[in-house]
Parts: sequence; structure tokens; C-alpha cells
Amino acid sequence: MKRVYPFLYLMLFSTITHAQKTVIKWGEEFKLRRGSTDLRVIAADDDGAYLEESHVAMKAYFVVGASFRESASLVKVDKNLTEVYRNDFNKELRGKEFVQFFACQEKLFLFSSDYSKRDRTLALYASAVNKKTGELTGEWREVATFQKGEKRDDIDFRIGYNADSTTMLIVSSVEGSEKNEYKIQELDKNLKATARPLILRNEFERKKYQLEDVLYTNDRKIVLVGRMFEYEEGRKKKEKFLDFTNYNIRIYNNKGKQEAEINTGINGKWLSSTKLVQEKNKDLVLAAFYSNEKKGRTIDGLLVQRINVADGKVISTSDRKINNSLLSGDQDKEDDDDTDDTDDKDESRDERKMRAELGKMKDEGEGFSRHMQFRKIFYTADDGLVILAEQYRHYVTTSQSYTPGSHGSPSQWRSSTYAHYLSGDLMMCKIDASGNIGWLQILPKDQREIIMMNSSTAPTSGLYYHNSYFNEGNRPFYSGFGALQAGGSIQLLMNDHSKNSNVTQAGQKAKAIGRYAKSNCYLVSVNEASGKVTRKVFFSNTEVPTAMPRLGAIVGNDMYMVGKTDRMMGKSKIAIGKITSR
Repeated sequence: MKRVYPFLYLMLFSTITHAQKTVIKWGEEFKLRRGSTDLRVIAADDDGAYLEESHVAMKAYFVVGASFRESASLVKVDKNLTEVYRNDFNKELRGKEFVQFFACQEKLFLFSSDYSKRDRTLALYASAVNKKTGELTGEWREVATFQKGEKRDDIDFRIGYNADSTTMLIVSSVEGSEKNEYKIQELDKNLKATARPLILRNEFERKKYQLEDVLYTNDRKIVLVGRMFEYEEGRKKKEKFLDFTNYNIRIYNNKGKQEAEINTGINGKWLSSTKLVQEKNKDLVLAAFYSNEKKGRTIDGLLVQRINVADGKVISTSDRKINNSLLSGDQDKEDDDDTDDTDDKDESRDERKMRAELGKMKDEGEGFSRHMQFRKIFYTADDGLVILAEQYRHYVTTSQSYTPGSHGSPSQWRSSTYAHYLSGDLMMCKIDASGNIGWLQILPKDQREIIMMNSSTAPTSGLYYHNSYFNEGNRPFYSGFGALQAGGSIQLLMNDHSKNSNVTQAGQKAKAIGRYAKSNCYLVSVNEASGKVTRKVFFSNTEVPTAMPRLGAIVGNDMYMVGKTDRMMGKSKIAIGKITSR
């Protein structure tokens, strides 16, 4: 389970006054150990914040070389963001593979794994970490085992939370088997299983079903959200591809027996993106974007349902049509004066070419339909919800370049593969306690991020991605947004073009941003009661290393961020920042 986490550099910086005061404090420059690759915030408490620093460690020696494994250090910083300790656990991890650090309630754990080739079994271990000293408190405890059917099978697993984040949830599946089978196990804060592991199966073909989300409710019911696909004819003869058709949402009891299936074909509408949360009153809330046509390329409305988790019956349904003009239909078009912008002047020829080609790409045939994706759902003091969703696309492109031979050296072709992340308009709406949609706002934005990939593992050019439950990545790094709630408002943080300072509502056109080192980080305040949007510059990324608010870790009213500024010559600068809103 390899993951890539971004980094942020942080300095001391203070900010502005809003409806409530929101300030950011950057710590001193953070020094990564040699060979480290990633840094992320994993937890925070009254004593400070805890960071995971990923790096490569020696695994075994051979006559002609050595093998390596992924490892990590635990770093603690105090309230002033000054380093307290740094432990690498290389000795404790000997013979095991590092998985991740994970926080549950007031405790922190280190997870590792060990695979037995003879038994084709993967064992998952955990040990508590003393947060004061950064050392393990005891021996490794085996908390889960996963069995392969065949040698070539892959084991997917993910460690998450139950609905109220008071217990840990381990969800696993064996990739390669013909049928869909999911193993679900709950652990309390002492690493003790609350019940026997559950095995859930369905009757769908493996390739036609993709698990998107798992919700483990407060009364230990399991909700599986899956995307269903069917084979469709391609442009060429005898060419077929899997095309998304509908959602499948099923509720299981604590014995693993299916109790209900939620109807997603509501009033002839075709759901294109969904999000399920459990409210404090134990009702399920289903938020979904829909199209009036099966293969509609635009979103026609937003639907919200409250569902009784006991029997799966719908308590209330409300929907609101969304005018397509509000969803920034011109996103694929380039501004006429793009070439005059400072951020575009420094583009290389290849970058300019890729951007032009990307603008011509359409969501047709072999790709998935364009859709909004739900990002955050906040509870409000009046028992309502504020829903945040973002227009998002992910493409992969491959380009080739030819270098002629000279002075006896042969000519060669070079292939470069890039991942393109397009984070577009942000939709915000209020759902009241009765399930009605109160206000709805659109914040136009056009963020683009290009990251070079490993060509040997890159998929077919032009493929659109939809992350599965087990493939939840941490990219993009600089685009997207972060959000925290305080004082009756939602505070949004995002990097954007300096010319978008006054863009706050639908109908305005946002300037495209792709070079984040020259962007501003904006603080956008959304009033929960009225939906009123205000926007101000929080700080400039030209003065501090580029911020990555999307990957910030929220603890209470605070957000911790990691940031990074890469340099062509010399080491990158990294530090930790803390945003507080009161």
C-alpha cells in the first residue's frame, strides 16, 4: 500500500480578520532526514502535532546488492511548531513492512504487515505509540489476516473509521478473485475486536462492480456504495469498454446479512455521484447529483434523501434543478489573454502543448461521464448540513520526443507520461433539518495540476480516473481546497490566480491557474445561514513556499498543513503550519 504525500514549507505569517479571526502560523524550516520522500500531518492534540516522515530503509543484504522497504519516522512538534522528537522505528520494523501511523481518539498506533509466501497470507500488526516519548508501548499485536486465493492475487486493504470516528475499521478485499468479497473488522481504541470479522459478498461480476465507499454506522450496520458498469461498443469494430451505468447501495446488519437496497433510480433520474453520511439522529443522508439522461454529459440537479438506517426506507426526498450555465460550461476554453499572464510566460513548450491538447479532450465514448464529486459535509447548529462538492477530472497523457544521434551515439525516442488533475467549480449548498435545499452557491475556479508519472506503470493515454475505495490517493498536491468550520461559517482555503480576487459567484469566469508558486492562497468565508460568500487574500505563495491546503489535517477548529518549495539547485524547504479560526 504505497502512498505519496505532499509537503509544504511554512514560515511565520499572520492574517486578516473575518466574521471570526482566522490566522496562520508557520513554523521554522523543517529538515527532512536524508532519503526521506514524504511528510504529512497524522494527528494533533493539546501538546502539539504528530507527523509521518516517509523514507526508504534497508531490508536485506545480498552478495551483489540489497533490498529496500518503505519505512517512516514519527515526528512531534509542540504548540510553537518546534520539533520535540523524531523516531524511525527501523529496529522495531525489522522483518515487517511499514503500513502507516493511525490515530484513534486520544491514542496513536503504528501499523505494519508481514507476508508469508508459503501460506499466501498477509498479517496486519499494530502497536500503540507513547505520544510523550514517541516509542512503542509494547509488543506487536496481530489485528487482521488476509488470505490470497492464488499467488498472482493482490490484497487490498484500508484502515479507516466508523461513522463517528470512535473506532477503527479495517476493510479488505482480494483483487483477482472472480467475485466481490469484502472483509470488515472493527477495532476499539485498545486494538480489541468488537465482534467477529464480517464477510460481505455480492452477485456482480468483478469487473462490473467498483466499491466506492463503506459506511460503518453507529449501531454497526454496514452500507456499501458501489458503482456499476456495463460493456458498451467502442468506436472501432469489436472494441468494447466498461461504461458507468448506476449506483448500487446496500445495507447489511451486524451479522453480514443484507437488509435493504436503496433505490438509486429515483424518478427516472440517473445518479452520477453520491455521498452517504450518518446524522447525529442516526438517519442516513444521501446526497447525489443526477442527470435526466442515462449518459448525460451535464448535471441537471442535486437530490438529497434522508433514509431510515433500520429498514433502508426513504423518509424524505428533496431535489433542486441546477442550471447548467451555473456549472461553468466554458471550463475547457482557454482565456484569450492566457499567454499574457505571468504564470504562463514560464511554461515550457511541452507544457504548453499538453495544455492545448488537454483543452481539446472531451468526455466521450471510452471515458467516464463528467461529474461533480462530493468533498465535505458539515453539520450546522440548526441540525442542517452544508455540502461542498467540486468539479473534478483526472486524465493521463503520454507524449514522445525524438533525439537524433550525433558523434556516433544512436538516436532515441523518449516517452513521458503525465497525470493531469483538473479541479473546477466549487458547489456549496445548505440542507435544512427537513431535508429541503435552502441556498446554493457556485464558486468558479479553474485549477490545473500536471505531475510526471512513471511511464512503465502508466495506463493508456486519455483515461479518466475514478478512485476506488482502496485507491484513494493524495494527489493533486496544490490544487483543490481545504475547509474548516468555525463561528457559524465555513472557511475555505485554496490557491488561485491573482486575477480571481473578486470571483465569488456563478456567472463570473475564473482565470485558469497552473503555476501555484506564483499564486495567492485565498480565505473564502461562507455564511452557514445565508450562504453569503466573501473572499480575501490570506497570503501570497510568492512570499512563502507553495501551500497545499487540500491535504491539511483538521483537529477541532485548527488545521495543520505541510508544505514544500522545490528547488532546481539545493534542498527543498519544508515546514509545518497551523491555521486557527475562532
